[in-house]
Amino acid sequence: MKHYKTDIVIIGGGLSGISTALEILNSKKNIKILLIDKSKKQNFGGLAKKSFGGVFFCGTKEQKRMGIKDSPDLAYQDWLSFAEFQEDDLYGKAWAKEYVYNNIEFVYNWLKNKGIRFFPVVHWVERGLFIPGNSLPRFHMIWGTGYELIRVLNQELFSYLDSKNLEIFFEAKVEELILDSHHSKIIGCRGIHLDINESFVVESPIVVVGSGGITGNIDLIRKYWGYQPSYVPKIILNGSHLEADGELHFELEKKGAILHKLYRQWNYAAGVHHPKPEFQGQGLSLVPVKSALWVNAFGERIGNPPLVSAFDTLYLVREIVKQPGAYSWHIMNYKIALKELAVSGSEFNDGIRDKKILQFLSTVLFGNKKLVSTLLENCIDFVYANSLEELVKKMNELQEEFKTDFSTLEKTIRTYDSMIERGVKFFNDDQLRRIQHLRSYRGDRIRICKNQKILDKNALPLIAIRLHILTRKTLGGVVTNLHSRVLKKDNKEILGLYAVGETAGFGGGGIHGIRALEGTFLGSCIFTGRIAGQNIVQSL
Repeated sequence: MKHYKTDIVIIGGGLSGISTALEILNSKKNIKILLIDKSKKQNFGGLAKKSFGGVFFCGTKEQKRMGIKDSPDLAYQDWLSFAEFQEDDLYGKAWAKEYVYNNIEFVYNWLKNKGIRFFPVVHWVERGLFIPGNSLPRFHMIWGTGYELIRVLNQELFSYLDSKNLEIFFEAKVEELILDSHHSKIIGCRGIHLDINESFVVESPIVVVGSGGITGNIDLIRKYWGYQPSYVPKIILNGSHLEADGELHFELEKKGAILHKLYRQWNYAAGVHHPKPEFQGQGLSLVPVKSALWVNAFGERIGNPPLVSAFDTLYLVREIVKQPGAYSWHIMNYKIALKELAVSGSEFNDGIRDKKILQFLSTVLFGNKKLVSTLLENCIDFVYANSLEELVKKMNELQEEFKTDFSTLEKTIRTYDSMIERGVKFFNDDQLRRIQHLRSYRGDRIRICKNQKILDKNALPLIAIRLHILTRKTLGGVVTNLHSRVLKKDNKEILGLYAVGETAGFGGGGIHGIRALEGTFLGSCIFTGRIAGQNIVQSL
């Protein structure tokens, strides 16, 4: 067994772990850090590296240029509305307030000073449906996506490898946290070098756990399924990464930490099988198409009101898991797909990811033909045809237990199309009304079709996409105080033990309550990491 000794161990090389390390290293104090991560070096950076790169801010220059008059008071009001905190969400609520009132200083300015730039148009997501959500646009897209975010931070982090103050173990797994004989303070950890199958023990008075959530472990997702009463889907796609297995959550619990509401998850409604999966069950998260009809396995429209994204993701998932088989279909045509179809993440958004402005503008103005073609030809959940009869036949070839009824789906589509034919002033369909509302904001108008019928002969082929629930983030987690220190049931700290990012439910065991305003995940990973780093430096 290998033996190591260091001042600080950081477990997990995701955004929160990287932010913690940089905060400590940039203090210029002679503090030695050992960062331990399960992934290979080329995958270092966690889920943030594959993200779209949206960050929640209030009161930015980008907002002001667009005439958006935002404030922390309004943002906090929206956060409380959407989160629906309960009495026992004490620390999560406290973290939410800290983030809202300090995100500019701790996250926005921090990133700007490192050269990160944001897309000039602020996106407006999670506006709220039955209860208020984002009153204003706050979703700031990083120019370069999450891939650029991690590239910039890693470049800075890796520059410290030449010093004696940072060492990184790639392909290494921590299996046990070690407390002193009184179980009151951390003294190190044990683990294994996965690449050489060699055990190790690390002696350290400070350990920071930033190992992510449980959404890479589908068995745990099923165990902590929180959408009740409902049917747990037969197929749940993995939109996270395998390293987010939740093992350290339960190791922390063994050591006295509080696990708070792991059943609170931020899963997505529009997942499809990855065309080139890196592991079994890997999924892609589509940005749901606004002008598509969202129907169940029988061809019936879902929801009352009908499903439209950008308002309340939790509502989408809750409605879908009530349906036969707990999955859904998107019905559209090629014209709609070309205009609106997108994947949430850096992988299939190479124009933004690689910061190629002409390529990006081309996809906005003329549609992303490459993406549509790739998914039509390579994703098993996509079917297309030149007639509705043929489309339904292909849909049913993908379904086992349930079958789409041609007459039902035809009636559903024709009812919707006939509403469009009557003209805007006679719209009496909630989906069409909400599309009109979305298009009134210039950040959405250019990416949403204007009153586009489904059965349009000039827009063929027809397209149907089978959509599965896809895992993404864990909203619940380890309870921490406002210094990111792990708490026991008696509210006392386990001395020297910290939890950051998704491991801590993005702060306090659940900074989001039951819903997220989006963009708050990347932001709170940086926020909790920097807070932990500052408090560690002050304590040494």
